[in-house]
Amino acid sequence: MTDIARLTDLIEQEVTASGFELVRVKLFGSDDERTLQVMAENPETGQLVIDQCMAISRRISDAIDAREEAGDELIKGAYRLEVSSPGIDRPLTRAKDFANWVGHEARITLSKDADAPAGNKRTFQGDLTAFEDDMVTVDDKKLGSVTMPLAGIHSAKLMLTDRLIKSTVPLDTTGADEVVSEEFGEVEDMSEEDAD
Repeated sequence: MTDIARLTDLIEQEVTASGFELVRVKLFGSDDERTLQVMAENPETGQLVIDQCMAISRRISDAIDAREEAGDELIKGAYRLEVSSPGIDRPLTRAKDFANWVGHEARITLSKDADAPAGNKRTFQGDLTAFEDDMVTVDDKKLGSVTMPLAGIHSAKLMLTDRLIKSTVPLDTTGADEVVSEEFGEVEDMSEEDAD
C-alpha cells in the first residue's frame, strides 16, 4: 500500500528545495505498469523546461531511494517516475490556481461525498468567475452561476481555448527533441533522421 500523503510531503520538500512549486502528485496504473506523476512549475513562468524536469526527477529518486535504504518503503513494487510541467490546460489543484485563472474556462468535478450545489450534478464546465473565501464560482454552460467549496472539488482542469492560448506565456521548447531515459539516466537524441 502506498502512503500518498507521506510521499507527497517528501516530493514537495524536494521540489521546493529546487526552487519550484509542486502542482500535483498522482499515482496511477496497476501492478508493474504504475506511474508516479509529478507536476511542478517554476513560479516565474508557470512551466518547466526539460533540464529542470530532469533535475527534479533526480532529487525525488534520490530522496525515495534514501528512505527505502533506511527501511521506509513509501511505494511498494515497481513504478515509473514522470516529472512534467502542468501544460496549458493544466489541472487546478491549489487555491492559488483557481484565483490565478479566474476568467478562463474550466471543468470541475465534485467529490462523491461533497454536497452538490445544483441537484445531483457533480460535473460543471464554464468560465471561472470568482474565487473568494475558498469558494469557487463557475458560470456553468447549462446551469448558469454555481458556487461550490474548494474542499468539495475532486478534480478540476482548464479547458484548452483560444483565450487561454493567447493569455499563456509561450512554452520554452528547449530540449523538446530529446527524450529522457529514466532507466539508464541518459538523454537520447530524437532528431528527425532517427524518428520513423
